[in-house]
Amino acid sequence: MTTTYVNQLGGDVPHTGRPPAGAAVAVWSLDTTLGVVGGHRVEEALWLLDAEERGRADRFVRPADRHRYLASHVGLRVLLGGYLGLSAEKVALVREECPCCAEPHGRPAVAGGGVQFSLSHSEDMAYLAFAAVPVGIDVEGLPPAEAVEDVLGTLHPAETRELTALVEADRRPALARLWARKEAYLKGTGTGLAQGLADPYVGTGPTPAQVPGWHLRDLPSPPTYAAALALRTP
Repeated sequence: MTTTYVNQLGGDVPHTGRPPAGAAVAVWSLDTTLGVVGGHRVEEALWLLDAEERGRADRFVRPADRHRYLASHVGLRVLLGGYLGLSAEKVALVREECPCCAEPHGRPAVAGGGVQFSLSHSEDMAYLAFAAVPVGIDVEGLPPAEAVEDVLGTLHPAETRELTALVEADRRPALARLWARKEAYLKGTGTGLAQGLADPYVGTGPTPAQVPGWHLRDLPSPPTYAAALALRTP
């Protein structure tokens, strides 16, 4: 896997170049508190989004959460438009079939293909990945201490043992690493959390365990976050 580390999407219109090919992946990060993303004022950019995205934006109660959602989706559309040679509002998004039930609520995708993508946002950060093959990305803020106890029984037994063996101060960053890796893989496959968190084993240490058919990699992130990328291999 050849990864472009890590482009920062800001207020200016980004220069994306051609869509990634082969095993290449382009990764972008975004501060979702920005007022301008990719040349568009976030709060004035609803017209860039489709009906489903606008509906989700309208359901947020807190203005800050709505702004973060809008910023990440404006960024996604601007980047997809750059890779596909389209204006952001003309990018048509669809859902693939769920691999668990075959209903249309699987991985988000571009109608007609052209590039695969994944989007994740947590607190004030969003990460976006683009590739020629299925890809998943995830960013996680450090979880509260009680979250470690809440999920211990839901993880792979080896991951539970690893977390339990750590001193309390090290458990939060270890869980953030694990969660980002597992979510990136589950987003890449399109299964999400439908089959629980026990599988696959991805590990809590400095280097992710590898999953057959996929390549997992941790990504650079701000100190209070963890981020990871999963790419399907031939």
